[in-house]
Amino acid sequence: MNKAALEFSSRPENVAFARVAVAALASQLDFTLSDLEEIKVAVSEAVTNAIIHGYDNNPECMVRLEIKIVEEFIEIEIIDTGKGIKDITKALEPAYSTDPERMGLGFSFMQSFMENFSVSSSPGKGTRVKMSRRAGTPGRKAVSEQ
Repeated sequence: MNKAALEFSSRPENVAFARVAVAALASQLDFTLSDLEEIKVAVSEAVTNAIIHGYDNNPECMVRLEIKIVEEFIEIEIIDTGKGIKDITKALEPAYSTDPERMGLGFSFMQSFMENFSVSSSPGKGTRVKMSRRAGTPGRKAVSEQ
């Protein structure tokens, strides 16, 4: 097993930092360039959700990124201690967003690009997104947790 944990300011420019960190570890497995791009998109969406929805764009808050390589899997967790999600089932619906300026497709992208996906959240305490994918396989197995 190889792992890394990072904490960074809740700033939009750090989405790219998170993508690069995950890609660096994921490249240790036998992912194609297309696979790596899908993993990076899933990470971008999760980190962006933490910044925009969890923290209301407050740059003083911190996002935590945990990455593990376990056998042929990459396991990724994005954790915020923001406002949380009141209704995860509703939030997981395609095109649903609490912000009318956003398309509401972030969770859909995460679900489709990762093999395993789950969200746990408590209003007022934050959100944890867990995703994993085995090298050489597509995703598509969604689970939600309250």
